Amino acid sequence: MPALGKVITRVDAKSKVTGEAQYPGDYNFDNQLYMKILFAGFPHGIIRSIDTSQAEKVPGVVVIYTAKDVPNNEYGLGSPDQPVLCGPGSNKEFGDHVRFVGDQVALIVAESEDIAIKARGLIKVEYDALPVISDVEAAMKDPKPLVHPDQGTNVFCHFKIRKGDSDSALKNADVVVESVYKTPVQEHAYLQPEAGISFYDDEGRITVVVGGQWVHEDQEQIAHALNLPLDRIRIIYPAIGGAFGGREDMSVQIVLALASYRLNEKGINRPIKIIWSREESMVGHHKRHPYIIKNRWGATKEGKLTGAVIEIIADGGAYIYTSPKVLGNATILCTGPY
Repeated sequence: MPALGKVITRVDAKSKVTGEAQYPGDYNFDNQLYMKILFAGFPHGIIRSIDTSQAEKVPGVVVIYTAKDVPNNEYGLGSPDQPVLCGPGSNKEFGDHVRFVGDQVALIVAESEDIAIKARGLIKVEYDALPVISDVEAAMKDPKPLVHPDQGTNVFCHFKIRKGDSDSALKNADVVVESVYKTPVQEHAYLQPEAGISFYDDEGRITVVVGGQWVHEDQEQIAHALNLPLDRIRIIYPAIGGAFGGREDMSVQIVLALASYRLNEKGINRPIKIIWSREESMVGHHKRHPYIIKNRWGATKEGKLTGAVIEIIADGGAYIYTSPKVLGNATILCTGPY
């Protein structure tokens, strides 16, 4: 192979070190609008009302959208269990429930980011509080309260791998070592917070310029939520700005497309831009799963491993999305190279 032993320059190295590379937040178009999102800020509850009347009076506010404005108010990888916007008027059962502080409640589109922020602060939301579920083991044992009332359980999946007779292996081992390990929730903290811009292109497609990890999945989730064919949605990934698994889920993709779609219905075809602050990023996007890992390893006096029993519990948080894939990988690899 001619490349072996040679130093190969990354194709994107020069553009990134010189500042020429364009990240989602760097994209701007003439006559663009700006969006901000009202997050729930509430860990678990039912939204009884959303009052946007005062926010709509702020000069420069173009439109405010809530759950009633989402054509198909759901998304999710494998299981569409997450509302695009939480609140009354959703076509999804229990779409008025919020399940973590980062649930999205309303979109504000305005002539400037400052105007959108001001209007966001004037939106009034009334909640009925529900019990907070913070202990994953307790949530598994007692199905009440349910994170998702329509599921009947708080367990989203259960993988089992059995090979040989582990009970006998441990019983006959010279030594058995047991331990419980816990890993915390982890923020990915990539350099570019979530950002993007959406518009209708010359072929009439809703185009979203955004950072992500699964471009076709972004397209599918947007099309599903808007009840549109796939070929009506175009996703462009420029330089990503870091991800580390933290951009596998949706953040601004669907809501940007939703705003462009609804404004187009009003005859308004202006690009819409959003950049999350670092605080909004930490509140609004999913995190690396915390784990409880229970180990029992058996070995001979000579140090040969004879068997292992491992139980892994992953806290999937409020919504499933990639959790079955992540837990599946952990289950397959839990014994390491052995």
